[in-house]
Amino acid sequence: MAVERFLQPRASSWMANDGENVDIAMSTRIRLARNLENFKFPYSFTEDEALKVDKEISSVLLDKGGDLDYTFSHISIEELAKLQKEVLVEKHLISPYLANSQHSGSVLLSDNEELSIMVNEEDHLRIQSLQSGFHLQKAYKIANELDSLLEKNLSYAFHEKYGYLTSCPTNVGTGMRASVMLHLPALTMSHQIQRIIPAISRLGMVVRGIYGEGSEALGNVYQISNQLTLGKSEYEILQDLENMTEQIIQQERKAREAILLNSPLVLEDRVYRSLGTLTHSRLLTTEEAATCLSDVRLGIDLKMIQDVDMSILNELMIFMQPAFLQQYADKPLQPKERDFARAKLFRERLNKEGINSEGEDLA
Repeated sequence: MAVERFLQPRASSWMANDGENVDIAMSTRIRLARNLENFKFPYSFTEDEALKVDKEISSVLLDKGGDLDYTFSHISIEELAKLQKEVLVEKHLISPYLANSQHSGSVLLSDNEELSIMVNEEDHLRIQSLQSGFHLQKAYKIANELDSLLEKNLSYAFHEKYGYLTSCPTNVGTGMRASVMLHLPALTMSHQIQRIIPAISRLGMVVRGIYGEGSEALGNVYQISNQLTLGKSEYEILQDLENMTEQIIQQERKAREAILLNSPLVLEDRVYRSLGTLTHSRLLTTEEAATCLSDVRLGIDLKMIQDVDMSILNELMIFMQPAFLQQYADKPLQPKERDFARAKLFRERLNKEGINSEGEDLA
């Protein structure tokens, strides 16, 4: 089955920890919403129409995706088990909305998992481009090239005045959502994040958790994205988000410097306590693991910890999630069993990095 390779405990290329300001800007995402002309929108179309939309979009990508040097796998959502859908959500390859869709939907995934094309989500088509680090322009270039390829072969629902037409009015216009995933532990510790979030909202942007709308900012990780898609060009949206992100990065750096200057021992104690928790615990909840991961990540960024590969922390942030743990165990797990499996995963992955000097038996 095509989906199996995407369910394995391997890192996507966007988890590689590459790029400018990657110590704070963990990843970048561009999402384009599109609908096909002459079809009802997903809110009101029939199952027969859903199948036709899927066929039209997938046939273009499977036939011509190679023109952009991408090979796509087509995965039917309704053929997946509930747990498989949840794993794809945890890996950011599909949205919770698509996972719970009542219509025939699918996703086309590139081999490196940088591109995810969701079919029959809230709109007929959602193009998602993911990049490691702070790479808004690169992520947009890739998404735009794919969008152009599709637009040459499909008729989009487009209005001369309003732009691309979408199911939700907030996406009309460019249909673009650009976002950056930011790790902001110092701003959170110093409570400055509480005044920054309202200021960001007043400037037409929104702050969410790592899984988008309605999700929590686990492990001091926040997703900042544009809220307006109408009345601005793609260039203006990207420029505004880039400027805002750069300001937040500067404020996070200043907050880190202040904490390091004023409370170095307290910070070092916190970092190493969290490292000890991750490398020795027998039970770990998702929330505790996320908090400790954030502390250890900060310790690496501030050169307190030298022997941990940051890309492994990026992987663990995904692999520690409930569905992934059960997929990896190949069986359903109760909450306490998941906490045990999560702790074991952390011990195994981090102690392989040579952190543990006590010769702990991991069996």
